[in-house]
Amino acid sequence: MKNILMIGTGGTIASLPGENGLVPQLSTDELLKAMPQLKTIAWIDSLQLINIDSTNIRPEHWMLMARTIKENYDRYDGFVITHGTDTMAYTAAGLSYLIQDSAKPIVITGAQVPLAAENSDAPRNLRDALLYVVDENSHGIQVVFSGSVILATRVRKNYTKRFDAFYSVNYPEIAHIVNGHILRFFDVPGSRETRFYDTLNTNVGLLKLVPGLKSDVLRYLLETYDGLVIESFGNGGIPEYYDYFNEVLRATEKGKVVVMTTQVPNEGSDISLYEVGNLIKKATGLLESYDMTSEACLAKLMWVLEQTHDINEVKKLFYSPIGNDILRDVAD
Repeated sequence: MKNILMIGTGGTIASLPGENGLVPQLSTDELLKAMPQLKTIAWIDSLQLINIDSTNIRPEHWMLMARTIKENYDRYDGFVITHGTDTMAYTAAGLSYLIQDSAKPIVITGAQVPLAAENSDAPRNLRDALLYVVDENSHGIQVVFSGSVILATRVRKNYTKRFDAFYSVNYPEIAHIVNGHILRFFDVPGSRETRFYDTLNTNVGLLKLVPGLKSDVLRYLLETYDGLVIESFGNGGIPEYYDYFNEVLRATEKGKVVVMTTQVPNEGSDISLYEVGNLIKKATGLLESYDMTSEACLAKLMWVLEQTHDINEVKKLFYSPIGNDILRDVAD
């Protein structure tokens, strides 16, 4: 059997009722003791990294997870991270840039209902995660949840209560797990040499535009952060009212990096389609998300700006596909 390291971070899967609601309390050891049948799938060691609600997860925790996997990479055949669902997509994206082209599988999973509760989805998700991570054809970073296997750069939470909480954005699911059997829809491109990165530039923000938002909010964020992802409307663009255009222009002239994405969940952006987007893209050289998720845009920009602040190199790195986060023919 393969040797697997299960890394616990808390979340709903490890929660018990507290005075003011559910609180992560169960350790990874306790999760495994509650499901002894998991040890028929693999030799499993546990490591309790943190035990917090995923609302409290920050990029510093992504880096801690990546360092932990790096330190243990040669000792294990694969890794399972148990994580809360609310920020799982952000963590999945962050790890995709901190650990690139992993030859070994790294799976993130969790639950919508605590393991200790009746009718929990945790047993299935833990079993499926382990089945997938021990499979010879698995590598790279994926989220395994409610039978779906989704690329870490493409995952997004779509429901707050349903067991099938996650879906794949602008990219098909890798596989589905049914009654313990892995049904692969296609193979992820083979991994090259695994590359680890230790740090991110966490001075990156994300702004969701709403109709009538004052431009001084945009100005503050552009002045505060080295890079800013702006979730615009539809295909993307900047409103013509207030002073949005000049705020972005001034920021990019000072070397700030601005990425335009869309609030629409599927099909990505096309900033050049309308005048409100085309003019600012030409004038400022802002970057465009195309088919990337907002979570991936944010995490990737943190990784890129830790490597370089040269705008030409930033553009080159941002548009280079990593973990299938962006379709190459769209970015070219």
